[in-house]
Amino acid sequence: MPTVAPASAQDAISISILGATGSIGASTIDLVLADPDRISVDSLTASTNAEKLAHEARRVGARLAVIADPDRYGELKAALSGSGIEAAAGRDAVVAAAGRPVDIMVSAIVGAAGLAPSLAAIGAAKAIALANKETLVCAGSLFMGAAAKAGTEILPVDSEHNAIFQVFERENAGEIAEVIITASGGPFLRMPREALATVTREMALRHPKWVMGPKITIDSATLMNKGLELIEAFHLYPVEPDQLSVLVHPQSVVHGLVRYRDGSLLAELGEPDMRTPIGYCLSWPRRRPTSVKALDLAAVGTLTFERPDRDRFPCLVLAEAALREGDGATCVLNAANEVAVEAFLQGRTGFTDIPVVVERTLSHMAASGPLAAPASLDAAMDLDQTARQIAREGLDFKGTVAS
Repeated sequence: MPTVAPASAQDAISISILGATGSIGASTIDLVLADPDRISVDSLTASTNAEKLAHEARRVGARLAVIADPDRYGELKAALSGSGIEAAAGRDAVVAAAGRPVDIMVSAIVGAAGLAPSLAAIGAAKAIALANKETLVCAGSLFMGAAAKAGTEILPVDSEHNAIFQVFERENAGEIAEVIITASGGPFLRMPREALATVTREMALRHPKWVMGPKITIDSATLMNKGLELIEAFHLYPVEPDQLSVLVHPQSVVHGLVRYRDGSLLAELGEPDMRTPIGYCLSWPRRRPTSVKALDLAAVGTLTFERPDRDRFPCLVLAEAALREGDGATCVLNAANEVAVEAFLQGRTGFTDIPVVVERTLSHMAASGPLAAPASLDAAMDLDQTARQIAREGLDFKGTVAS
């Protein structure tokens, strides 16, 4: 295990972690525990797992722990008894925690629920390490505009966007021809298309490379995750939609590439371990050692690449179309997808119904005219809620797609 260099006053940082009990939160906490002299923790938040939140808050010596579910406040308070750690509950309390001043806010809440806290962190945090892709998908222009105005640096945590961040030469942005996001292809890359209708929850949750939460794992199986990442990249980098593409790379060694007009193709490679991009964000603009093992290319042996099969993965096509339409369409896309994925995870609808629900919701909401980009948080949440309602109405009482 690499030795972590002693912290200096210049290196020391304070952080908060939104979504501390998820996979990104767990990886971040691993990095904190490996470097406690440099990284101090102000706040941790979680959705419903009060016991785990209290455990992690004690481990890292957090000042505040917030559970989004107000019914779990008593459980959290009891679990923190005698620790000196403050407890709070409710979604407003999560937003308030996000607004506390720190050096870096790690935004790792899954879904549109992360939008309000991420916006609240702008101006309060010097930098936001953004793992909540829905913030950019639902209100990318609003969020990035607010961050630029406040001078808050946005550091991408997703392995793909973090890879691009490392090889994207902003001073040569005009010379960039293409930004390429890689995809493992998920568990159904080689499955016959007609067999996709038989996919079960358990099958879809067996990702071949990454260990992630259920929602993101299903998005990876449908390739919606790559579609959402294209939308993220559009907001993170000064590129046009036709400069963004997806390349299937089953080994998950190359995480992102940038092609320049002079013929150069720059790539970031590494083990499929989220501690690498998180560690980069927590050390930026420097680099510090982590416990992630070094990539051995000789052991990997072969790297392969192929174009995504858009007939097999219609969610990617829907996301690409929504990106071209603008922030209103991408907000609707995300809301409908969250509803459809939740129904699939609960066994109320089929795997191949997910893109059907998304497409019908988009078509229904676009029928009265172009979907306007949300100009405020309230507008984004209103659009999100309307899309969710329409998506739910597209499922009958058994959860199957209504005709």
